[in-house]
Amino acid sequence: MKTANRLTPYLFLFPAIIGLLLFKLYPIFSGLVQSLYAPTFLTDVKEFIGVQNYQSLFKDPVFWDSLKTTLLFNVFINPLQVVLAFGLALLLNIKLRGISIFRGINFVPVAVSIPTACILWNIMLSPEQGVVNSILIGLGMAPQPFLTSSDQSLASIIAISSWRGIGYWAIFLLAGLQEVPKSLYEASSIDGASIWEQFRSITYPMMMRPLTFVVVSVTIANLLLFSPMYILTGGGPENSTNVLMLESFNNAFLYSDMGRASAIVIILLILTLLVVSLQFRLFRARH
Repeated sequence: MKTANRLTPYLFLFPAIIGLLLFKLYPIFSGLVQSLYAPTFLTDVKEFIGVQNYQSLFKDPVFWDSLKTTLLFNVFINPLQVVLAFGLALLLNIKLRGISIFRGINFVPVAVSIPTACILWNIMLSPEQGVVNSILIGLGMAPQPFLTSSDQSLASIIAISSWRGIGYWAIFLLAGLQEVPKSLYEASSIDGASIWEQFRSITYPMMMRPLTFVVVSVTIANLLLFSPMYILTGGGPENSTNVLMLESFNNAFLYSDMGRASAIVIILLILTLLVVSLQFRLFRARH
């Protein structure tokens, strides 16, 4: 009877463990093995080449440019999304009449699929007929090239991705804010604490766990993001939006080089693990 009781938790965990092995660990192992083989075009026999795919990548300036673009993209978009999502969550947490309507409106961009959002923004950011440039001209400003410029394309994709992502991450932070005991705010108000003092001493410390989750999730999502780049710019102009995930996609499906594509994914996985580990360490130190 005692043995059966000990096995019960593992029986409930068994489906999740199988899913983890099949859909998480097996693809990683398969990708690692694939990265050690040369591409096969005329035969089904794979040629083992060891780490040559990695050596080839480290000598390729296109790879280093895509790595730089990936890091630059994440350096800007991750803090932007977290800060704006936190600010939006604070606004949506205010008790006002009809606030549920605003919460619903906030979720509309999330409900729009990525391809649809990209198509809509591509039309709006058109240099010649886009509504954004029409507004700028109406305000007496010069029209901008946006996605057609190597200087503005990455910033434009950051704006588009943030428009769709901020509302999504705000939902998690809003849930965290609603779990903060109201009695803490009431007690601090009695003591004469200002809104800023309440935020610094109550809201921020109590939100460390939700913030940690959102920061880590935003980082992972944006390191793997490539759909807007693929749909809107194809990595251009002049490789200005060619991130690592898009470079891997191109190697796999345009050049049929699965070994090189898998090597890029493994490098991206290692980069993601390093960044996330650093984030956990920083949040643990603050907590």
